[in-house]
Amino acid sequence: MKQDSTRNISYTVDCEDYVHVVKFNPFDSGDLCSLIAYGGNNYVVVGTCRFQEEDAEVEGMQYKTLRTFHHGIRVDAIAWSPETRLDAIPPQIRFCTAASDRKLRLFTSDLQDKNEFKTFDGHSDYINDLVFAPNEGQEIASVSDDHTCRVWDLEGNEKAHFVLRSAGMSVCWHPEEAFKLMVAEKNGTIRFYDLITQQAILSLECEQTPLMSADWCLKNTFKIGAVAGSDWLIWDITRSSYPQDKRPVHVDRARLFRWSRVNENLFATTGYPGKTTTQLLVHHLGHPQPILTGTAAVGSGLTWHRTLPLCAVGGDHKIFFWVTEM
Repeated sequence: MKQDSTRNISYTVDCEDYVHVVKFNPFDSGDLCSLIAYGGNNYVVVGTCRFQEEDAEVEGMQYKTLRTFHHGIRVDAIAWSPETRLDAIPPQIRFCTAASDRKLRLFTSDLQDKNEFKTFDGHSDYINDLVFAPNEGQEIASVSDDHTCRVWDLEGNEKAHFVLRSAGMSVCWHPEEAFKLMVAEKNGTIRFYDLITQQAILSLECEQTPLMSADWCLKNTFKIGAVAGSDWLIWDITRSSYPQDKRPVHVDRARLFRWSRVNENLFATTGYPGKTTTQLLVHHLGHPQPILTGTAAVGSGLTWHRTLPLCAVGGDHKIFFWVTEM
């Protein structure tokens, strides 16, 4: 593994608009290709990707747009439903977006004639993150600057409502912990809620602010990561409510934290977009320095591939992809 290698972008996909958010489907859709969705100022595009790292017959990467969904307003966040299947007849694509008008929009399509969307109203301020229930996909959780976390059914009815002490920045739902929700607040607190009793059951503290992003490790349910201020922080929830490890990474301020989906020691962080570039750093807990440094022209969003050590960031009319080692 190369130490501190500044690695150029592995692949790029050209897009028709500025990409505000990009999201690989974290669930198996029954197809060899990976689904990816990205959101611009007016629409969401759903496409498939295949990479030479997983298929020797592919040169570099293959990308194909499946459908463009008119959105009519800037897309701020995207969540995939586990009900999305490409191997069904007809196929089903289902995802939900958060937009700058404080509404959630649930899209369902068979990639042919059936294209439905429902709008969920309730949040009174900017929505920062959303996620589907990971096993059945029958509920959606969202967090907002309005100091709430809300859980919705697919008809847009509010099923649960948690009052937070500051803005909700991230919400995570782990497939092995289906009755718990992780909510990260801007004030530096991360809480776990029991969805049955609707009570908080555990909290973690950053001891620094602002917390901008947190993630629950897929490969190890005891591991939580976040960025606050210019640092990344890692907790082992079996040991302490305070971080086990933390390190300054981004000179200005860190923006996003995402665990890899294939290795519990691999994660990525991004800095705030500067005047021209965003820095992407890929970290491995066994290494003192980032193992990959990438830059993207005014990048936004950060997402890991479901089965490869490969992450993507959106940018100006482009999506950038970086491949790292395990």
